[in-house]
Amino acid sequence: MKMILRTLCASVLSIVVLNGAACVNAPDNTARSNTSNTVNANAANTNAVATPSPTPAASSASAAAALPVTLPVLDAMFAEESFAGELKSKIQLTDEQVERLRKIARDETASLSENKGDDHGGTTTQATSRASEKVKEVLGDEKAQAFTAFVRERWQGGEPGAAATASSSSSRPNSVPTDTRIVVNTPAYRMDVFDGGKLVKSYKVGIGYPEFPLPQGQRKAQTIIFNPTWTPPDEPWVEGSGKVKVGQKVEAGSKLNPLGPIKIPIGSPSLIHGGKSPAKLGTFASHGCVGLTSPQVQDFALVFAKIGGAQLTLEDVKAYAAKPTETKNLKLDNAVPVELRYETIVVEDGKLHVYRDVYDKGTNTEENLRAVLEAYGVTPDQLTPQERTQVTAALKEMARDAHGNPTNDAAPAAASNSNTASSRSPAAESAARRAAASSGKATSRARTSRMSRRRR
Repeated sequence: MKMILRTLCASVLSIVVLNGAACVNAPDNTARSNTSNTVNANAANTNAVATPSPTPAASSASAAAALPVTLPVLDAMFAEESFAGELKSKIQLTDEQVERLRKIARDETASLSENKGDDHGGTTTQATSRASEKVKEVLGDEKAQAFTAFVRERWQGGEPGAAATASSSSSRPNSVPTDTRIVVNTPAYRMDVFDGGKLVKSYKVGIGYPEFPLPQGQRKAQTIIFNPTWTPPDEPWVEGSGKVKVGQKVEAGSKLNPLGPIKIPIGSPSLIHGGKSPAKLGTFASHGCVGLTSPQVQDFALVFAKIGGAQLTLEDVKAYAAKPTETKNLKLDNAVPVELRYETIVVEDGKLHVYRDVYDKGTNTEENLRAVLEAYGVTPDQLTPQERTQVTAALKEMARDAHGNPTNDAAPAAASNSNTASSRSPAAESAARRAAASSGKATSRARTSRMSRRRR
């Protein structure tokens, strides 16, 4: 036990603080995988290091309560035919109230466009506050609360009842799945693929804008759609683009189609899809979706099909790509759970990472840090004064909104625009050397993974 604790200390105290709002540092290593075939070399070059990204899994109720309800999210909900009817039958809204909410949501979405790149103009807190005020104006306080709770439940699961189809990998901090599933940790801009509890691939991804965040919760995926068409929604940002028309189908393979060569539904309205430029990885890139480059999504399709029990070869993927105007659906034998997490304090690659709180959820706290450390058998009291100072500074530095501005009392003088706020400190180096010397083993990614699994 003492040897494990000493090695854990070495892992946890090797601190790297990543600034995730603009762009996460590209990993030094390419992805490791037990899948030998890739569509092309570029797919591996844009993937994250394939080591477990264990993150604390929130309960279903707490995750739903933490979901931000914004007007662009509501706008996407209204695109589903059943949504308006359910508001009338379950929340007892009138036709007038439903139409007023629909218009408010649609008008707000006009300010959000993927063509604006990183200049999204707001934060999740601001967008949530605006939505709350507008909804209360239409419904009043009491009914607005019921409405928000209904939207959160639906947003978490993607579709009625979907949340119950895929259980969380664990309720304990820094849990590593023991089954087959896809895990997306939004603040880390990272998607991990597990097969029978073994990590087989990791991808660096783009995430939803602060106004249209990726949700949290348990979903499932079972279909790969090759060469998807795209029908521009009836939204102001579409009308203002001047490139496409509302309701006019954009053919598969068109340069105007933002979905790329493949899309994988993970519960309405979210997708995993391609078509992103490498510059969009590690930043805000979509309307509530997980974005990949085209080479990445082709590579992911091979891995996804395998864990879902479907036959798909590299030659198949190339054949589909050779006929970009022909849409093909491949249904997997087994639905694959998709776990959407939001964790900013994680141990990965043998180091403690504190990621920016991109959706303003207030997760970079000493309480959450303590939970992660204790999952490794370490308490904050066991840290040296220098180590505690460094960790506290890391939490403060990453308590920033989507623009890098402090969300609490974080010092404005901190370097908010750098991709890496700090690296391993002399104190952490000393702690790592002490642990390695006493245990006789150097900290490694494999060691961290085994220790994570031992805790389950």
